[in-house]
Amino acid sequence: MSSFEKLQIRFLSTPQDFSYDELKRLLSGFGYKEQQRSGSRVVFKNERLHHSIKLHKPHPGNILKRYQVNTILKELKIKGLL
Repeated sequence: MSSFEKLQIRFLSTPQDFSYDELKRLLSGFGYKEQQRSGSRVVFKNERLHHSIKLHKPHPGNILKRYQVNTILKELKIKGLL
């Protein structure tokens, strides 16, 4: 099993300690590219799917909030990626 597949399994379990760095690796594996907006806002864009995921970077720590994990999970399932 590849590290990307392990990361997908971890994300699907909706862990309470999923980091922003892990999210970047996960979304990158699906073809999304991070684009910085103003302040802590970022957009992950997938040009092939014509899809964007907007969120705020977690701060002061690096761990995503539960609602962020659930929202991203829902978006990826809608697009058929998970």
